[in-house]
Amino acid sequence: MSPSLRNPIAIGLVAILLLLLAGSTFASVPETAQAVITRFGKPVRTVNAYRNGEEFGRTGAGLIARWPFIEHIQWIDKRILSLEMPRQQVLSSDQYRLQVDAFARYRIVDPLRMFRSAHSEAQLGDQLKPILGSAIRNELGKRQFAVLLSAERGQMMGNIKAALNTAAQQYGAEIVDVRIKRADLPEGTPLASAYQRMASAREQEATSIRAQGYKQAQIIRAQADAEAAKTYAEAFGKDPDFYDFYRAMQSYKTTFTGEGQPPNQEQGRSTVILSPDNDYLREFRGRK
Repeated sequence: MSPSLRNPIAIGLVAILLLLLAGSTFASVPETAQAVITRFGKPVRTVNAYRNGEEFGRTGAGLIARWPFIEHIQWIDKRILSLEMPRQQVLSSDQYRLQVDAFARYRIVDPLRMFRSAHSEAQLGDQLKPILGSAIRNELGKRQFAVLLSAERGQMMGNIKAALNTAAQQYGAEIVDVRIKRADLPEGTPLASAYQRMASAREQEATSIRAQGYKQAQIIRAQADAEAAKTYAEAFGKDPDFYDFYRAMQSYKTTFTGEGQPPNQEQGRSTVILSPDNDYLREFRGRK
């Protein structure tokens, strides 16, 4: 037996060297990560890069080999990442100073470009935060505060997402979604003034709606009265006797039963003293 094989220290050193060599040569790429292989600090290739519509288990993840001690791996997350924007003040078009909290969701779709432009995920986030803040300020500066409470909010978010996505593509990223968590007015006098202005605007809107409703009601009532007068005129022309009888019955109904009188008056308690020969009661005498 060779003397070197009898020396346990030599065997241990050889084993350690082999493990270091294997660790520097082979690596396992998970499904949730992308790998950028660098040689002397320069990127040479990517492994398990993101592809739109790829199926889980059919990607480039798994065991890979590289030149030991020469090539290194830069790990880049393949999942959707979150970008939180610090709370900042934004001025709307109606001169409201809003305290805005927003966030974005993004994914790195070109790891090689991301590595060349930002080098790491942390630096990429630092690059995107001021761009997100600028996009929000630009978009809110064109709109009134009330838009945040209306259906136009979705369109505004779409515009912010498009502006941020244009900048993110330069870093190999894709914006998935942008949302404003909160947009509050500063506490104190500005907030109370804003509430008062909003209440006044709603009262003016309610007054306008009531006026339009009253106008429409008057038009409808006038049209109905005209139609009724036309119907009565046609009925009178066809049968004057029946028309007189009908009008008399309507008059009796109102006079003797109180129907059609204001609610505060007692109904059915009218007292009428008339001569039997009175012309008003002619319909009770019958026709000859």
